[in-house]
Amino acid sequence: MSRLLEWRRRWQLRRVPPGPLRAYLAHPFPPAKRDYREVEYLAIDLETTGLDIANDAILSVGYVGVQGTSIDLSTARHRVVRIDRSIPEATAVIHQITDDQAALGGELEAIMQELLEALAGKVMIAHHARIERGFLSNACRQLWRRGLMMPVVDTQALAFRTFERRQIPFKASDLRLHALGDRYNLPHYGAHNALSDALASAELFLAQAAYRDNGSGLPLRDFLC
Repeated sequence: MSRLLEWRRRWQLRRVPPGPLRAYLAHPFPPAKRDYREVEYLAIDLETTGLDIANDAILSVGYVGVQGTSIDLSTARHRVVRIDRSIPEATAVIHQITDDQAALGGELEAIMQELLEALAGKVMIAHHARIERGFLSNACRQLWRRGLMMPVVDTQALAFRTFERRQIPFKASDLRLHALGDRYNLPHYGAHNALSDALASAELFLAQAAYRDNGSGLPLRDFLC
């Protein structure tokens, strides 16, 4: 995380009205120079109706906390979001969320408030984080008229950097979450469930960090995107 992001947090905090977003912004971001092992993270995954951040909707949110080098399973949450539209059949086949399930889901505002409380003061971990960052920021704009800022670790970007730096030949499919999990001999989970993918992202980050760390630690900035 750069100093610029922390400056933006403080600047926005003075301008956002009271509410969930202001409560989130009241927590300083972890300093980029801090040892990554002393930082708290929240691994997040979203299932959506599509990949168009401006027009598609969040269907489910899964997240789990990471404290330093340990995953705290007691913090794991999975929430289905109620939406006011039909779920495309092709999308439902992938994530297995039906119109009936979505109709019984929670309100987006309540789920976002819960998520912001869990994320406050932490670094977000996500795989191909552009999706999570974009959809969450767009949701905040819809609800509270301001986008969402946060320091981010993107496990896909970390894998890309490693392949490039070590001149390891790879193809696009090698950067997928579960392909990278296989590379580090991590447990197998069913794909396209927000909570299991969040857990897989958390485990992948810890494996990537351990691979880079010689035992003396590394600054958080080495992992931020």
